[in-house]
Amino acid sequence: MIALTVAEMREVDRQTTARFGIPGLQLMESAGQQVCAVILRWLGGARTPESQQDWKILILCGKGNNGGDGLVVARHLKVTGIEPQVYFLGDPTNLTGDAGENFQRWRSAGGTVNVVDSEREWGKISSAIGSSDVIVDALLGTGLRGAVTGTTAKAITAVNEFSRNATAARPGLIISVDMPSGLPSDGEAAEGPVLQAHQTVTFTAPKIGQLIGPDAACTGALEVRQIGSPAELVEELGRGEVRWASAEEFAKLPLVRAADSNKGTFGHVLLVAGALGKSGAAVLAGRMAVRAGAGLVTIATPAVVLPVVATAQAEYMTVPLQATRAGTVALKNVQGGRWKKIEEGKSVLAIGPGLGTEAQTQQCIRAMVRSTELPVILDADGLNAFDGRPDELRQRKSKFLAITPHPGEMARLLGKSIRDVQRDRLRAAKEAAKRWNAHVILKGFHTLIAAPDGAVFVNTTGNPGLAKGGTGDVLTGLLAALTAQFKTGEWLRVLALGVYLHGLAADIGATRMDPSGLIADDVIALVPEARMKLLQELQKIG
Repeated sequence: MIALTVAEMREVDRQTTARFGIPGLQLMESAGQQVCAVILRWLGGARTPESQQDWKILILCGKGNNGGDGLVVARHLKVTGIEPQVYFLGDPTNLTGDAGENFQRWRSAGGTVNVVDSEREWGKISSAIGSSDVIVDALLGTGLRGAVTGTTAKAITAVNEFSRNATAARPGLIISVDMPSGLPSDGEAAEGPVLQAHQTVTFTAPKIGQLIGPDAACTGALEVRQIGSPAELVEELGRGEVRWASAEEFAKLPLVRAADSNKGTFGHVLLVAGALGKSGAAVLAGRMAVRAGAGLVTIATPAVVLPVVATAQAEYMTVPLQATRAGTVALKNVQGGRWKKIEEGKSVLAIGPGLGTEAQTQQCIRAMVRSTELPVILDADGLNAFDGRPDELRQRKSKFLAITPHPGEMARLLGKSIRDVQRDRLRAAKEAAKRWNAHVILKGFHTLIAAPDGAVFVNTTGNPGLAKGGTGDVLTGLLAALTAQFKTGEWLRVLALGVYLHGLAADIGATRMDPSGLIADDVIALVPEARMKLLQELQKIG
């Protein structure tokens, strides 16, 4: 799904009414209903208090349409028997249009509004924030210009302080309506405070600032809900190159296996990984390649660690590589014809996990990347081999190269600081993809998948449980397995699928345990379930 700027979103809303006859009031009603549904889903999964009615829910409303959305949320919660506290920042009698109509509907439904229209009345809202279990942020939407000031800025700051920037045990849920208040919609840096949400429910399409802005992490988990605008209208009016890696982006891939399939149908992964003391990286990457559906998996690893690797998973094959004294891959492996024989019959080469940074090993890595004609997934120590010589990434026979740097690795390859990379992740990923004619998977919060032609996917699955050793190795195995299965005809989409499933597996895991306890093996085990969940979602979409 294409991501929209604020101007594009306004035009989508306008044309939804003008061309398709759906009035703004109906769009606002649908938006509030969708947010209410997400809150009720969360309440249903929570264990305490004993009933939903016992939760203390605070809805903070601003004086624009975002506040109108919040009033719809309040009304629909009230219908279920939940009595939310509604605080309005400003004078609600000045509300006009759809927001004004929903203020009157809330009052007609017996709802009360606590008005905070000056600094002197701040005490009313301060105590309410500090006693809430759930906070609904409906202060500011997509129309923000400049810095947030006044009581709205104080409210944002108070929520952030109470929640310790959404890391404290309480409130249990901070949910933003359409945009976290204070977050610019078009990806620029915020000039004032931004509310830190656990979750944001946005409407129709994701906004650029939620995906790639320097403050995008304030969005928390992003959920896009449809409220009536046709999907074809969004695609028609969206002009950008950034797409959100949503489930429907993978609908045309052959996710269901044919009845007459065999192991040859799904390709053969060749993984060069591991060294003395780092055999686990090879094991994890190989295990994921098997679990993610590759027909065959061969791990080429130094002979000194091959017994460890070979006994870790019965399903994959191994090839012993000659080793240096340090137990890493030796340069002599690419001298003569042996390497060509190892590559023979393989579908994709994944290289890097746990290989180490011995000079001879790095020479060997560069030689393998330079000489192979297979699609290449280059990760970890594979990337380290090109530190100080990144333009050698272009000096290769293969038409297809995907690199998977984290921000530190990207900074070293581009000769920039990590801060520079993180300040404009989109620019860094696109620059690298074009410079090296490679697909770039810039890992981190909202991983970017960029193609040489400028097209970009942004992935929003995943959670902090992935911030642990080994999860990058399993991503390499997953990308290799999917490349073996789906080939390179739509490689950007295939790579985006790998990142999506990797994060979705972690999200499934986080529903069963605290994310702090998630390990790479959990992600491996859950990828088949993630793939099944994707398929079910696509079948539901139709």
